[in-house]
Order: sequence, then C-alpha cells, then structure tokens
Amino acid sequence: MLFIKANYAKTYLMQNLLEGKTALITGAASGIGAATAVLFAANGAKVIVSDIHEKEGADVVSLIRNSGGEACFIKADVSQPEQCRELIAKTISIYGKLDIAFNNAGISGESNAIAGMSIEGWNKVIAVNLHSVFYCMKYEIEAMLKSGSSGSIINMSSILGQAGFANAAAYVAAKHGVVGLTKNAALEYSAKGIRVNVIGPGFIDTPMLTDAGFDDAIKLQFAALHPIGRIGRPEEVAELAMWLGSDKASFVTGSYYPVDGGYLAR
Repeated sequence: MLFIKANYAKTYLMQNLLEGKTALITGAASGIGAATAVLFAANGAKVIVSDIHEKEGADVVSLIRNSGGEACFIKADVSQPEQCRELIAKTISIYGKLDIAFNNAGISGESNAIAGMSIEGWNKVIAVNLHSVFYCMKYEIEAMLKSGSSGSIINMSSILGQAGFANAAAYVAAKHGVVGLTKNAALEYSAKGIRVNVIGPGFIDTPMLTDAGFDDAIKLQFAALHPIGRIGRPEEVAELAMWLGSDKASFVTGSYYPVDGGYLAR
C-alpha cells in the first residue's frame, strides 16, 4: 500500500522546489557555486551570488536575470570574519530573510608534502576552506534564529573529507574539519528548525582543477579513480544541494553526502 497523498507525484513534478526562498551561495562565480546559483534561481529562489571575483560573479547574476530569475551579487572574502558578518547582513537587507546558505567557497591551495609545506600555504587553505565555514555559519545561524523561521545550511567538503590525498594535507585537514563542524552544528540547531548537512564531491570538472595545475592527462587519471569512469560535472553536485536546501529534505540533518561516482566505495 502506498501511503502518499493524492496527486503527490503531480505536485512534485510541477512545483518550483525553492519557490519563495532566499539563498546565499559563496564561491558562486564559477564551478559548483555558479551551477547551484543558476539551478536555485530556476527553481524559484532569490539568490545572493557571493565571491571575491566581481566580474565573474556579475556574469552569473546576469545569466540568472536573463533567464527570468532573481539574483544579486555581493563581493566578499569569506576568510575574513567581518566580511562574512557584512555578507549576511547585506543579504538580509536585500531580501529580508535567509532560508538557505550554501557555504561553498574553497581553494585547492599549495601542493606539498607536510614537511615541505609553507606555513603561509597551510594557513591560507585552512582560512578559506575551514575558518570561512565557521564564520559564515555563525552569522547565518544568528540570522535564521532571529527571523524565527526554519533554514537549511549546506557546507562544502570533499571526498577528501573522508580520505587522505598525498601532498594536500591542508586541504584534507580542512575538509575533514568541515564534516565535523557540520555534525556539531546539526546537533546544536536542528531542534530549532535549522538543518545542517555537508556535501563531499569527487573530482569535478571545475576551474579549481585547472587552477591546481591539473591538465587533461591528469584529469583522465582522476577519472580512472572513480568507478563510474569519469569525473563529475558541477550541475550534478548542484542537484544535491538543491534537494538539501528544499523542504523535500525536511528530515535530513547532520549528514555527509558524497557525490563521487563511487570513489569512496573503492
């Protein structure tokens, strides 16, 4: 027997999953962040696109608006706590509330074994990939609690939040930290209506791979690490972020979700 409401399937197919919601996405000028911003807007959300790259962020906003969606750009370096506070305050000023926050900003950073890694390189990766998630969540949660409404926070980790990877100690440490931080936030705030989850992508075809110096030959080697036989696409991660942000995931909190083509199943 199917215990579902009449016309459930029809309703699910026809509705905009994020209609009436306001979403903030960091690192949204390219890659997974940009794909998520476009998908969120296409499903009815009003989107704040945030990044340090102003031109590229403005291009994402233009794409959304030209497609009939609503979006604004706010420049912010989320490794700086005061800029995180201002980012959330500006979001509330523009749209009046914050329903969904996707803390996606990150860098690959310096590639070196631990003994050879610079202190500066370590600190930069930890600041952008871990500290920023804490800073953003601190102010996002404050805003959500103040509004008295429910909210969904989605943090960006990686498959390397569950596994090691040579010459990427800072990145691996930061992404493991994001998983732990997410679980703690979920324990603290789920009963208050704020769900907190974390996504762990495999290798995804984004500018981050290129910025890290990985050419097409190396990308083919990465593809072989995934049982599905290829690296992922940004929109495949965006689809999961949209579900986690929507009311369809209303009983989901404190969870780590890999989007990795089977990488962690090896």
